[in-house]
Amino acid sequence: MTETTATRILLVDDEAALREPLADYLVRQGFGVTQAGSAAEARGLIAEESFDLVLLDIMMPGEDGLSLCRHLAETRHLPVIFITAKGEATDRIVGLEIGGDDYVVKPFDPRELVARIRSVLRRAGRAVPDEGEAVCFEFEGWRLDPLKRRLTDGEGAVVAISSAEFRLLMAFLEHPRQVLDRDRLLDMVQGREAHLFDRAVDNQISRLRRKIEVDSRNPQMIQTVWGGGYMLAAEVRKVPARA
Repeated sequence: MTETTATRILLVDDEAALREPLADYLVRQGFGVTQAGSAAEARGLIAEESFDLVLLDIMMPGEDGLSLCRHLAETRHLPVIFITAKGEATDRIVGLEIGGDDYVVKPFDPRELVARIRSVLRRAGRAVPDEGEAVCFEFEGWRLDPLKRRLTDGEGAVVAISSAEFRLLMAFLEHPRQVLDRDRLLDMVQGREAHLFDRAVDNQISRLRRKIEVDSRNPQMIQTVWGGGYMLAAEVRKVPARA
């Protein structure tokens, strides 16, 4: 199997109820997705990581999406697609004039959004996942299929994981060898049960360790970085899914 590098998308939206399932959908389409709940958080991520495209809400608390888009157009030349409830023609014109590459009005069909993402990436000369490409993560003998949400060990045996454990593992696999603090993990994995996850980040990590570590009391993959958070200390490959 040939290793593939995921096209990296930064999804910026303060509505977690929209952001989290959309991120899941985009991952299943072969994209690497990092989430941000505000323009300030997005600025920090952009300063630390490389992205191929930004999906950007306009109406957010604090700095709005238009201001962030203007900043990106001036400093990073990153393709930007607005995803917003503001659908008036004047709003679209303003967004495009300040540097936006496309404009999608909520609510939208995620399949249309993916088509627009691919189109913008092609125009920008950036890598585009193949149509219909399904990908899996391989690490230390383990394999995670995001589409099926199925985790298998080196023998091919399926290991059951909860929704929270799945999102936590996805966060680590999308950011291998990077220190993720609790606040960052919460933003990346929060879903419908976020209020429960918020009180149990360490417990969820302990449960995940018991499933994938040889010795969960002496973890080698999901390491604790004292004063910093947690890090997946493993080589991760993104590979085409098996038929």
